[in-house]
Amino acid sequence: MTVNEYKLPDVGEGLTEAEIVTWMVKVGDTIKVNDVVVEIETAKSLVELPSPYAGTVTALLVEEGVTVPVGTPIIAVDDGVAGGTGDEPAAPAQTSGAAELDLSNPAAGAQNATLVGYGPKSGSALRRARRGPATAKTDAGSATQLQVQGSFGLGVRDTSEVVPANEEPVPAVRARNGSGETAKPSGAWSVGKVLAKPPVRKLARELGVDLASLAPSGVGGVVTREDVEAAAGGRVAEPLGEAYRDQAVRSGLDTALASSGHSTHVLEDRREPIKGVRKMMGQAMVQSAFTIPHVTEWVTVDVTRTMKLAERLKKDRAFDGVRVSPLLLLARAVVLAMRRTPEVNAHWDDEAQEVVYKAQVNLGIAAATPRGLVVPNVKGAESRDLAELAGEIQALTATARDGKTQPADMAGGTFTITNVGVFGVDSGTPIINPGESAILCFGAVRKQPWVHKGKIKVRDVTTLALSFDHRFIDGATGSRFLADVATLLEDPGSALRY
Repeated sequence: MTVNEYKLPDVGEGLTEAEIVTWMVKVGDTIKVNDVVVEIETAKSLVELPSPYAGTVTALLVEEGVTVPVGTPIIAVDDGVAGGTGDEPAAPAQTSGAAELDLSNPAAGAQNATLVGYGPKSGSALRRARRGPATAKTDAGSATQLQVQGSFGLGVRDTSEVVPANEEPVPAVRARNGSGETAKPSGAWSVGKVLAKPPVRKLARELGVDLASLAPSGVGGVVTREDVEAAAGGRVAEPLGEAYRDQAVRSGLDTALASSGHSTHVLEDRREPIKGVRKMMGQAMVQSAFTIPHVTEWVTVDVTRTMKLAERLKKDRAFDGVRVSPLLLLARAVVLAMRRTPEVNAHWDDEAQEVVYKAQVNLGIAAATPRGLVVPNVKGAESRDLAELAGEIQALTATARDGKTQPADMAGGTFTITNVGVFGVDSGTPIINPGESAILCFGAVRKQPWVHKGKIKVRDVTTLALSFDHRFIDGATGSRFLADVATLLEDPGSALRY
């Protein structure tokens, strides 16, 4: 029999190591070629790795939570074929219609990608080796829960489904290509003898509750959120106030934060390693803040007509199945305003001493995740009509909810919208993403007294803030772009002029 050791591959992101986040299989499981066996975290994204071997899992060679270099054996698979020695490496199997097995994502080979919009950056990122012995994670899968800025729907994926009770252990191999095999449930994750969903494990970790000590009340022996809260002695915050919830919903920006409440973190002295996406985010923001001369301008806008237009579009059959929000209309306004001010869709190439203008608008929507800031972007936003733009944003939403945003979705951004209104914040001074020249901050939409046609009336009002690169965008240029966006939001009918 041949025992093949699957070595951690270079997933094509220009990194030298990765952390084992979650094993999808256990010793004794039978797997096929292309079955996902492990989820890893690089400095840029979460990646599911499919197995290049078929057979029986004989050993998991690296524990969850351990960071290892590329080329380290991580799992051993016995192919059950007599006569093999196991010394020679087995060639990875090829998928149908592909030249070779894709072990990462569509962005394989993007060597110059950096986090937060993935602008150009010289050199590749190397993560510092851990100090001391690494320990296995007990909060398996918790990195997949998201709070998403912008029109990213209701935030996290629905984990309310009940896992059926089974006499046999929960299978750990996920069916691929709809073959009808038994698949690992997406709702509950088995770690040791404890069965619980990722959000429940995250809550237990935050409240200091040992899941193994609880008597599960869920169907099939699943530990529920209520079990954790009861063990924590009620140390859970009440859901967000109705006024704040109404604000988020009215703004079309209701996310996990606005829809499901949040837990109170217990204050304690603790340290968390800076790694993965959060580390790359920090490096990118420092690079941007100290190499780009930022200027930020503000404008307060009456967006009552835009809010009414959003309500009308929701009833339009052309928008069936897609989400319509004020952010969608802001995104369209940004693309239209760029026609008069193409500088905001360019970037400063310091090495070549050139300003690089882009013919295509790759419009990024900033997303705040537990792993750090990511900015997936809509490719070719200028060529999309409103319904297509809504569909593209919704497609990115589905990926972001699962925590599976890939480098290809974040690479090549040319302009970013960041939305702080979902948190009830009026506006801010955003930092430009590396490789771009401007970023627009969208604040909360509030009912406020406003002078309209000579009378004080209650109107929907918001604040926009534009940060831009003052090396080649002067005040007049930045002001013109911001004023054009504000005009389009105040009077959507003015878009006919563009």
